[in-house]
Amino acid sequence: MPAATVVLQTAESFQTLTIRPPEAGIALQGRIRVPGDKSISHRALMLGAIANGTTVIQGLLLGEDPRSTAACFRALGAEISALNAKEVTVKGIGLGNLQEPTDMLSAGNSGTTLRLMLGLLASHSGRFFTVTGDASLRSRPMLRVIRPLQQMGADLWFRMGGFAPLAIQGQTLQPIHYYSPIASAQVKSCILLAGLMTEGKTTITEPALSRDHSERMLRAFGADLTVDPETHSVTVTGPAALQGQTVIVPGDISSAAFWLVAGAIVPGSNLVIENVGVNPTRTGILDVLAEMGAQIQLENPREVAGEPVADLRVRHSPLQSCEISGAIIPRLIDEIPILAVAAVFAQGTTVIRDATELRVKESDRIAVMATQLSRLGAQVTELPDGLEIVGGTPLVGTEVDSDRDHRVAMSLAIAALNARGTTIIQGAEAAAISYPDFTATLQRICP
Repeated sequence: MPAATVVLQTAESFQTLTIRPPEAGIALQGRIRVPGDKSISHRALMLGAIANGTTVIQGLLLGEDPRSTAACFRALGAEISALNAKEVTVKGIGLGNLQEPTDMLSAGNSGTTLRLMLGLLASHSGRFFTVTGDASLRSRPMLRVIRPLQQMGADLWFRMGGFAPLAIQGQTLQPIHYYSPIASAQVKSCILLAGLMTEGKTTITEPALSRDHSERMLRAFGADLTVDPETHSVTVTGPAALQGQTVIVPGDISSAAFWLVAGAIVPGSNLVIENVGVNPTRTGILDVLAEMGAQIQLENPREVAGEPVADLRVRHSPLQSCEISGAIIPRLIDEIPILAVAAVFAQGTTVIRDATELRVKESDRIAVMATQLSRLGAQVTELPDGLEIVGGTPLVGTEVDSDRDHRVAMSLAIAALNARGTTIIQGAEAAAISYPDFTATLQRICP
């Protein structure tokens, strides 16, 4: 069988990815490992920086976003060793001891870095901080964290509409009970981090369950934290004292999602993705793919440093359409672009709703996925809060654009595996934000 063509070309800082499957098709085979979980990597660096003692992080994601977090907290006074996947050490400076930097902090492209860090900066009384990011991050909404912080007594200045750059004058904050209008782990985590230095109980209640990595890790570091799963409420009691820990970062299920869909849609495929975090607040992708008929098995389930982990085996199988909406959306919001690709190859009409949050990610993912999949020949209708996708139409390779969004770039690459002819993806360098070795892994598993 002729081999697939997978070629990455670089011109200055821009990359194009060319994918041409052989006419006879391909069957993806092998065992792969995905990068460390991005959410856990961010939190391990941050909590290690504000804890007492040394934190050791194994399996850290080496993407651009965690590098931005590390750079910010080095500028704030923490000692963080050179980043590598084997082991990173963080010598914490203790809660309340972040230093006033001499320059503006940059969160790069990372909304997690900026939003979570604001909770810590706002609670450092007497210190002044300024924070910005790249052009994409400066266009993303920050009022969702600014408003609750202001309710706690924070002093923040920002561009009209709640956009970065931001300036923060640290204050002694007051505890609140915040009823969040959206289920967002970033909002929840920001408030909990602000509450670490706030006298009394700080509580956030969400309309639905969001990912709980912060709660798990804060407990491990010694915070006094209670969770009420029935009301989707979390309470932290401050002031806290955190102690450095050893954190083992599992593989990111958001990165594994690309291979899960690839294995499901490419005939003859049999892939095993090893050491993937299967935290129940993150496994909406597994639930939806199972509903669509994907053959996915969890092998060797285990617990690593408080997080459930398993190896995931996926085999090709015919997929059926479904509706994706409601309470499951927070559990798979980052996986919707690749689920849209799965829907293209499913029989029937898949409807994705309640996903307005996608419009304020690194790109407007609803609009971009609708446009780019349509360029490949898919039948996709853009909805105000999602997508309607009529599956079963063969795709034809063409030139598409990631809009510099890492999840869009990788989703289009997976779609190209099942398209006739050559697909050229502009802006392929965006994949490095969360998955620096994506193209190399794709080349390895393509026969």
